[in-house]
Amino acid sequence: MGYIPNTDDDRRRMLAAIGASSFDELLAPIPSNLQLSGTLDLPESLSELELLKEIEGLAKKNSGDLAIFAGGGVYDHFIPSAVNQIIGRPEFATAYTPYQAEVAQGTLQVIYEFQTHICRLTGMDVANASMYDGATASAEAARLSMAKTKRRKIVVSETVSPFYREVIRTYLYGLDTELVIVRHRDGVTDPDQLADAIDENTAGVILAQPNFFGLIEEIETAGDLIHRAGGHLILAVDPIAAAVLKTPADYGADIAVGEGQPLGMSLNFGGPLLGFFAVKKELIRLLPGRLVARTVDTEDNPGFVLTLQTREQHIRRDKATSNICTSQALCATAATVYLSLMGRKGLRQVALLSMDKTHRLAEKLYALDGFEPYFDEPFVRETAVKCPVPVKPLIDKLVKNNAVLPGVNLGRFFEGMDDGLLIAATEKRTEAEIDKLVSAVKEYASHAVLSEV
Repeated sequence: MGYIPNTDDDRRRMLAAIGASSFDELLAPIPSNLQLSGTLDLPESLSELELLKEIEGLAKKNSGDLAIFAGGGVYDHFIPSAVNQIIGRPEFATAYTPYQAEVAQGTLQVIYEFQTHICRLTGMDVANASMYDGATASAEAARLSMAKTKRRKIVVSETVSPFYREVIRTYLYGLDTELVIVRHRDGVTDPDQLADAIDENTAGVILAQPNFFGLIEEIETAGDLIHRAGGHLILAVDPIAAAVLKTPADYGADIAVGEGQPLGMSLNFGGPLLGFFAVKKELIRLLPGRLVARTVDTEDNPGFVLTLQTREQHIRRDKATSNICTSQALCATAATVYLSLMGRKGLRQVALLSMDKTHRLAEKLYALDGFEPYFDEPFVRETAVKCPVPVKPLIDKLVKNNAVLPGVNLGRFFEGMDDGLLIAATEKRTEAEIDKLVSAVKEYASHAVLSEV
């Protein structure tokens, strides 16, 4: 560990050594409105023993036996035991950045195989060595599209995950970019608004398939519109649903992104996650992050290398295609193991089981008084249920009293949808758990209606 100055004399000596008269002088380049004024409201320091007890107390508040019917981008799927067994091996768990290809062949091979799996899943030509998460991947896709087309306008559907949209907005802030959000109509992207939003200044259009509500979008029409305007079609896809839907390549996408958490990663209270990113071959030189390629040495032995290294750390500096660094290689390894174990048939079975159970759950909920579909459109993966009672207290009550997380409160993300519950049942959910959820919802709703009378 490096030396940490802990006295005023120490700090003065260090400032003198670098030619600064005060700590404030070091902060001068930072605008004053971005600097902290006052002090942080921090609790008193704790000893190691006190800190451990504090953490243990927080951990006891966690519910480890919830039957989870929430989705919205992160899902509770079954993870084969082999996944965690393999990624727990020291050569994978401790490996980080494979700069020295000659001593990192195993790591590079795994990443190469991850890229291969993603290309097969999406139908695209090239995939990179993963990204932080699906939201970051979508934002990087927007930047790639702007760099390629030299345009400054990005169009995003409101039915793309609100988390994705938030990160995209943050990425593009300060880049003199016009970000247009196209509203939904009956749960899918409004085609008229989309057509009006696309013009000769549009670099790319970002859509989701299936969308945040679990509905199927009309992708081909959107693709024709943006391609005629000379821009890119960016498609955010769910990797499980992708096993039964047309590939992004079949839809005519130029860039495919998504969240890889369903591929062998546990929920972990929201992270770490795994973004995947794939493109058509003509965009390969603008691909952010790392790219692993297979080659042969002078004796014709196969080997793996980092190629087209366009990151800022690879000498490119300000000419880098992106400043994104960590490749989430351990998460990518988990996804590689999962996809290798499941294969095409296994992944398709997971998708079909999840769809079937979500449909059966929806049908049972719609049989209850006052519950109905929010949108009259075909759905996969998940669906929005319109409830006769406010959703937030319903969720809170069922989590506390029934050990069931019934879904996602759509009112968190969409104005006027406080009665919307987004439900998703994966292959893990049993018939008994589905019936338990329906029974608990019925009981809560009946009591809520009686209390209003």
